[in-house]
Amino acid sequence: MKGENCGYCQGGELLAKFGIKICDLDVSQLILFKEQSKPGRCIVAYRDHVSEIVDISEEERNRFFADVTRAARAIHKAFSPDKLNYGAYGDTGCHLHMHLVPKYRDGDEWGGTFQMNPDKVYLSDAEYEEMIEKIKKCL
Repeated sequence: MKGENCGYCQGGELLAKFGIKICDLDVSQLILFKEQSKPGRCIVAYRDHVSEIVDISEEERNRFFADVTRAARAIHKAFSPDKLNYGAYGDTGCHLHMHLVPKYRDGDEWGGTFQMNPDKVYLSDAEYEEMIEKIKKCL
């Protein structure tokens, strides 16, 4: 099932407003978040348009969290953050997804909750592609 106005489901321009698809994982897709004030920030979005973790079976939940873990390992390997924060939100875009937000001791917001979209750092297409390739090599 797909959400009609959901960037995770529809891709294209809806997704391009905030992210770039890196690849498909087992039961989800890995997306590079365009705002990169936290280098390596990504989103793992479940393959179907469901709102809550309780809307999927235990097996699917375990597979989803295996995808989150795989992506987290790749981010750690590629970017060496001091900590990786995880956020599951979606009050307005009710699609099960997890933000993976690398935090760096010398970076902004260390010791606090990350902003959903600080709207500070955007990269060139070539820089995004370089980050994507770095993540893919570490998956």
